[in-house]
Amino acid sequence: MSDLHWTDATDASSVPEDDVIGLQLAGHDIALYKVEGDIFATDNICTHGHARLCDGFLEGHEIECPMHQGRFDVRDGRATCAPVTEDLRRYPVRIENGRVFLQLGS
Repeated sequence: MSDLHWTDATDASSVPEDDVIGLQLAGHDIALYKVEGDIFATDNICTHGHARLCDGFLEGHEIECPMHQGRFDVRDGRATCAPVTEDLRRYPVRIENGRVFLQLGS
């Protein structure tokens, strides 16, 4: 892969359907979600309280924070339910040869 801005994160098969996993990647705490066959990536730490979203509950395209039950849309990181008001950072995802690549940026 010649594009240096994409980081190899994991094997696509390691992300279970309708679930979330957490991983550490290049200094980032990342949550990976698989919904309807698509993989999405966001920061793994809730913007409201210091809770790991990979410990939360994924329902459809929304992840529920395990601490205060706020929700985010995993497709775009948008805060969808109080008490969260600040969106999550979302990372572009690319699947190539069965591998998940993320564009982490700075």
